[in-house]
Parts: sequence; structure tokens; C-alpha cells
Amino acid sequence: MTARILVVDDVPANVKLLEARLVAEYFDVLTAGDGHAALATCEKTPVDLVLLDIMMPGMDGFEVCERLKANSRTANIPVVMITALDQPSDRVRGLKAGADDFLTKPVNDLQLMSRVKSLVRLKNVSDELRLRAQTAQTIGLQELARVDRPDEPGSVLLVDGRASSQERLTRALKPIADVAVISDPQAALFEAAESSFDLIIVNANFDDYDPLRLCSQLRSLERTRFIPILLVTEQGNDERIVRALELGVTDYIMRPVDPNELVARSLTQIRRKHCNDRLRASVQQTIELAVTDDLTGLHNRRYLENHLKLLIDRATTRGRPLSICITDIDRFKRVNDTHGHDAGDDVLREFANRVRATVRGADLACRFGGEEFVVVMPDTTPEMAAIVAERLRLAVESRGFDIPQAATVLNVTASLGIATLRPHGDTAEALLKRADMALYQAKNGGRNRVVAAAA
Repeated sequence: MTARILVVDDVPANVKLLEARLVAEYFDVLTAGDGHAALATCEKTPVDLVLLDIMMPGMDGFEVCERLKANSRTANIPVVMITALDQPSDRVRGLKAGADDFLTKPVNDLQLMSRVKSLVRLKNVSDELRLRAQTAQTIGLQELARVDRPDEPGSVLLVDGRASSQERLTRALKPIADVAVISDPQAALFEAAESSFDLIIVNANFDDYDPLRLCSQLRSLERTRFIPILLVTEQGNDERIVRALELGVTDYIMRPVDPNELVARSLTQIRRKHCNDRLRASVQQTIELAVTDDLTGLHNRRYLENHLKLLIDRATTRGRPLSICITDIDRFKRVNDTHGHDAGDDVLREFANRVRATVRGADLACRFGGEEFVVVMPDTTPEMAAIVAERLRLAVESRGFDIPQAATVLNVTASLGIATLRPHGDTAEALLKRADMALYQAKNGGRNRVVAAAA
């Protein structure tokens, strides 16, 4: 995971320590010695996350955070406050100032890196949603709906195995949310899939059940994939926390739970969920008809041509990798000639479903035309792009395509060409051309294979 992190602290030794930890994890690190310098850096440089000390002369961290969140250009940058203050009221004040998280000195390496990686992952998804909304505006379809953070009450599902903690957590959350409580994790999974929740809180207090199994299942279902998950866990269980964040858990809180911190963290997640829901709804409403392929439900070539340029500009500005994959169904004409065009449409729909199931949340899948599809993969190196492309190739080959129109099951394969953005001076046209040439080589080389374009 790559990201640009701004470390803000008036003590040079603290800056150097955090910088060394982050650089060791391959993050790009910027530094600032005071609040004014931090605000200036965020104004002129793309920043993915701010690590912000509170106790600084002139302008403290609370004021810096409030100014960042009040500025439309910097409001979406996650802020993690780092301070020696250890009172719950200070922690809650930081979260209410707009901070996305709060860490206490001396900072635990696990907590630092897990918070950073989790918030960067969330920002990547939010940035992609905002970029797609910008593409819709560029196409000029209609005005986007407001995408600021609404304050309507949230809906929370609390999964907790003990009546005593159920009562305490529900009482704390009552001012900000309607809370549904379920003791059985499997029943909770069904309820989450059938109802609409803004946050799921999983208390890791079950005697005979691994709560991470529920978290994994929630992330695997389409209906619950984007719902924030807050894990309540005991102090010292670092291994569980690391595993939880790897599975996609959004945030965690330690027992004994401070009610004010629970409310602040829950409110942050609920507001972010509302914001992203509005972004998704706005994009859906404004571009669905104009830039969606009717047959497959994927974005069409028109959307790709507009959005790819934005993605390339962003990747170039930030010095990030970006890869694309062009895939073509092998011998598709034979399907149409043998079984008819309705059967061919069935193959295209199922192929699109497998593409959709294979790519990651921040990736963009489009139907390029005919039997060709394109997957754009931001923040993806050539090596990772090859892994994704091979996974897609196997997903197509491994299982037959059920064709109701022809009352048969067809064995289908695909050829794939991948290309990666060159660091200096690359265009969407050049990138697509290199991927297309790699696809041509895959076809000539025997089909049903992945070929990478030369760097």
C-alpha cells in the first residue's frame, strides 16, 4: 500500500521517529514543524493522511484539524491526532474536532500502522467515488447531489454475546443511533444482509465463536461489503487486531469501553457511510443511463475514455503506479455462429459477472466493445496486475458458462494483455495501445493466457 503521509510535530525527534517507522513501510513522508506549515502543505500538495501532534505552540492540533476539515480542498484528508494527553475527554475532543482517529504517546507500532493502513484504504475508496462523480460532471449530464456529511441518526447493528455489555453499549449509542441487538452471529449476518445499517459493531466476547469469521463473511457479501465494522476487543490482543484490519474491519476500540469514545468513533463511521452512500447514489443517478453498458451493467467505453484520463492525471501527480488489463473472449464469433446471438449475450453477461467478482473495490471494469473488456487498476504495480489478470483468466476457464438460450454449458476462455503507466509522460491512448498489443500477443501465442507489455 502506497500513500503520502504528512507528519506534523514541533519536536524534531518525534518527527524523525515517525518518519523512520513510516518509511520502513514504504510510505512517502512529508513533515511540518507547526500548524501553519501543515495547512500550507495540504493546500499545495496531495496528502493521503495527516499524523498531527496536538500540543504545539501558536496553533494547537485541534485548531489545525478544524481548519483542515472546514476547507473543501482538504476536508477529505484523514487526520490521526497523536499526543501525550491520556484523558478520555481529550481523545473525544480530538475526534469531535473532525479527527478520524486518535493515538496516545508513546505510540504503539501496531496501532500506528494498522490505523494508517485502514484510513488510507478508506480514503482510496472515497477518492475513487469522488473522482467518478467528477467524471459525471465532466460528461455534463446533470448537477450532482450534495455529498457533504449529513447529520441524520444512524442505524447500528450490535452483535454481542453478553447481555450486560449489550445494555451498556446500547445505552451509550442511543443519542446518535437506532440500535438493533443480536446475540447469535449467524443470525446477525442474515439481518445485516436483509436490512439497512450504517455501522455494525462486533463485540469479541463470544465463548465458542471466532468474531473474525463474522467480519469476513460481512465483507464477502455484496449487500454488506461497504458497511463499516467496529470491533470491540480486549487490551493486548494485537494479533487479532492485525488480522481484523486485514479482513476489512474499519476500526476497533479496546475494553473497557469509554462511552464517549464509542460515540465519537461510531459517529465518525456513520457520517462517512452516509457521505459515501450519497456519492454512490449521485454517481448512479447521473451516469447510469449515459455511461453504462445495457447488456452487462458495466461501465461503457464512453465512461472509460473520460475517467481513465483523470486516473492517469492523478497517478502521475502523486507518483503512483497504475495498470490496465484488456481481456478478450476467445473464439467468441464461434459462439454466435453456433448457438445464436442470444447465447452470445448470455456469455457476455456471465463474463461480466466474473470480471465484476474478480476485480477489487477501487478497480474500474468496463466493456470496451464487442467481446473486449478493460479493467483499470489504480495503485497497482505490473506484478500485482499480472496476479489480478491471472485470477480473472482462471475464473473464466475454471467453470463452464450456463447458456439457457441454447440449453447447454459452454467452456469459455479469455486472453488478457496488461500494461502499466510509465512514470514520465504517458497518455490514455498510449497505455491502451500497449495493453492491446500485449493482448494481440496473447492471442497469437495460443490464447487463454496473460501477456504483459514491455515496460
